[in-house]
Amino acid sequence: MSVLQSLILGLVQGVTEFLPVSSSGHLAVFRDVLQIDGIPLLYDVLLHIATLIAVCFVFRRRIWELIRALYQAVSKSVPLGEEDIHRSHMRTVRMIVIATVFTGAVGLAVSRVQPAMPITGVYALFLVTSAILIIGRVFQRPVGSIHLSPVKSAVLGISQGLGTLPGISRSGITISTALVSGADRRRAGEISFLISIPAIIGALILELAAAETITAAVSAEALAAGFIAALVSGFASLKLLLYLIRGGKLYLFCFYLIPLGLYGLLFR
Repeated sequence: MSVLQSLILGLVQGVTEFLPVSSSGHLAVFRDVLQIDGIPLLYDVLLHIATLIAVCFVFRRRIWELIRALYQAVSKSVPLGEEDIHRSHMRTVRMIVIATVFTGAVGLAVSRVQPAMPITGVYALFLVTSAILIIGRVFQRPVGSIHLSPVKSAVLGISQGLGTLPGISRSGITISTALVSGADRRRAGEISFLISIPAIIGALILELAAAETITAAVSAEALAAGFIAALVSGFASLKLLLYLIRGGKLYLFCFYLIPLGLYGLLFR
């Protein structure tokens, strides 16, 4: 893989990671167009790490609040007068843990199917993502609660696991699931990205065994170019998505995904 190819893939990853159009699906499409083969999955995971940095920066205060609450729970040092806030933070931590467990289970099952998926399957799943966005738009029902029950947290985790399929947008399916489960728009976006953090870290740990093979396929310069491109474009993409979530405009991406999916199915 050349530096230019890696730069292109990094930009694609960064732009599409947060927008509800499936970054893994677009990486598969661009690899097909650029005729890039033999790149280990670890490369994709490292690009996800770049966009994860953007998530951690944007939500740094919220993440710190949850880490602090978890430490207080373990050390039994909750300050007087902060009990209600602490319980709220711990319910969010519980939601993240439950979602992560189910994401891991579904993600491992999906990983066995993913390598055998033809490129036409990716285009078909773009259409599925557009249907998911429409469902999230039509059936959203904010109920005022900022926390999801254990059952809804499990469903959210299953949704994120399915979002590892190339063509299914992780952000699109998790935000839509949160909206249908009763979260308001701002909370749905926050939930989607908070549960992505342990999922991406877990994927990195699982793929570290392939660290030696990536150096044979991708040079250090190409890897750095892709990583930086994903980081910079990912930050801008995340800011754009949060704006679109607040305006309830995620469904607009259907007007991009439906023609893309139909084109791939009819002309590939």
